[in-house]
Amino acid sequence: MQRRRERKRHSRPNLNFPSLDLQPKFDENGLVPCVVQDARTGEVLTVAYMNEEALERTRATGETHFWSRSRGELWHKGETSGNVQKVRRLRYDCDADALVALVDPAGPACHTGSLSCFAPWLWRRVAERAKERPQGSYVAGLLAEGPAAAARKVGEEGVEAAIAGVNESDDRLVEELADLWFHSYVLLAARGLDPAAVEDELRKRVK
Repeated sequence: MQRRRERKRHSRPNLNFPSLDLQPKFDENGLVPCVVQDARTGEVLTVAYMNEEALERTRATGETHFWSRSRGELWHKGETSGNVQKVRRLRYDCDADALVALVDPAGPACHTGSLSCFAPWLWRRVAERAKERPQGSYVAGLLAEGPAAAARKVGEEGVEAAIAGVNESDDRLVEELADLWFHSYVLLAARGLDPAAVEDELRKRVK
């Protein structure tokens, strides 16, 4: 009985990677869109394109490879940055004209430094400023002062938002909350964190 169970277990097909005889429907440019999703959280990290070679290399290496339409070349995600994406599973949609790659990311997926290309636009802007540190940038200047400076601004804006919520107009409340949210993002960047960590914490609290 034990041997029968072992034979059955070893004969199961590998469902993580579709067999090579099942190919997606590449478009007229030889490309198929691939939605990259965090296998742990389900968050969509980015959308990129694969050609046949990129798909084969992804299957062979277990890390995502894509075709860059802007550069006209194959690229291995994380090859220079170290932010590789280990593939747990590849899936086709019902028409086989799109892919989903469930991955374990080693770092940010977005060129801005954000974990996701679909993060709030304000965070992508703050993350980009934190990464590039352009001269004259308010974010870069505040970050240069360290986390304590960003934390002080969060404290100041939090008090002002609370006062506006009690005594001032709706417009003033919105303005103060905008300042609070913005500086909260800067504080996260100063500490090397991403809003996704806050979202994870909130998910844990759902009952």
